[in-house]
Amino acid sequence: MKPATLRSFLPRPAIRRRIFIERNYAVQAPGNPTLQVFDRHTKYLQKERAAANVERNRQVDYLKDEVAMRLTERLLDINRTFNHVLDLGANSCNIARALTLPDPDPDPSKTTSLPLSSRVSHITAADSSRAMLYRDAELPFNQEINLTREVLDDEERLPFGGNTFDAVLSSLSMHWINDLPSVLAQINHVLKPDTPFMAAMFGGDTLFELRTSLQLADQERRGGVSPHVSPLADVRDMGGLLQKAGFKMLTVDVDDIIVDFPDTFALMQDLQAMGEGNAILGREAGPIKKDVLLANEGIYRELHGNEDGTIPATFRMIYMIGWKEGPNQSQPLPRGSGQINIKDILGGGEVK
Repeated sequence: MKPATLRSFLPRPAIRRRIFIERNYAVQAPGNPTLQVFDRHTKYLQKERAAANVERNRQVDYLKDEVAMRLTERLLDINRTFNHVLDLGANSCNIARALTLPDPDPDPSKTTSLPLSSRVSHITAADSSRAMLYRDAELPFNQEINLTREVLDDEERLPFGGNTFDAVLSSLSMHWINDLPSVLAQINHVLKPDTPFMAAMFGGDTLFELRTSLQLADQERRGGVSPHVSPLADVRDMGGLLQKAGFKMLTVDVDDIIVDFPDTFALMQDLQAMGEGNAILGREAGPIKKDVLLANEGIYRELHGNEDGTIPATFRMIYMIGWKEGPNQSQPLPRGSGQINIKDILGGGEVK
């Protein structure tokens, strides 16, 4: 990709990947939630306000567009066509736009390839924010794919019947869901047998630089800590949640995208313009105090700043694929049916 086209002030490379480094956060165990973490109405209002400023909202779509492209590329590994696909939490239809991109296959031996939209007969983009969902309804990509928009009362309650969709996709929306086990079970219900659910969501280490610097700034200036960055699911929990919801043949992996910003103020302005502001229940009302913001700027630079004067912001993506069980689905071989001894693979000797 070309970072300069996303943010002209970011030095190259503005967006880069980083090797997975494990950090542990306290997360809720799989199962029904014991409390509501996010204020869904506040999140709806944030998205509506963000989408009202159309040009600014489009400028900060660089992250959602990039993740949607990486997610849809995984459809290349599935050798089938899809009659009806659901894009759950569609935002501004970033997935539909990614499906229409030319030459999606990254294989260098293939100089040209058809857009992935050629394998999708119909896609339903569903989101609770009407302004966000219809923001780009007049853009040319709408003519390149059979796209229907549907406004939901809430992404946590799916109004679709069972066995409706040939695939369900979701990009950068599920991290605001309170009851993930219930939503995953509903997704499994609306899928036809032997069809995939594919999603990307912010996870564990996302914005750990901002989280730690704001905590230290709060402690220094106010003598206490207030939650400014939302809690996120850990990659180790997602496999269990998918399995509990009834999905089979699971794949869960992580990918870090690091965006360089000129300062912490630009970072937080972009988060707000994306509609990704803080929506924790019981959060402190009003904006962050000026003295805390100034302290945060200095602490962030001291702990995490780049040599060129910019600051990095890490966005950890959790990608997941799960398949609804079907009668003709591939099954693992029974235990003890293997024909090759692992000691032969390892060159002999004992396996301890």
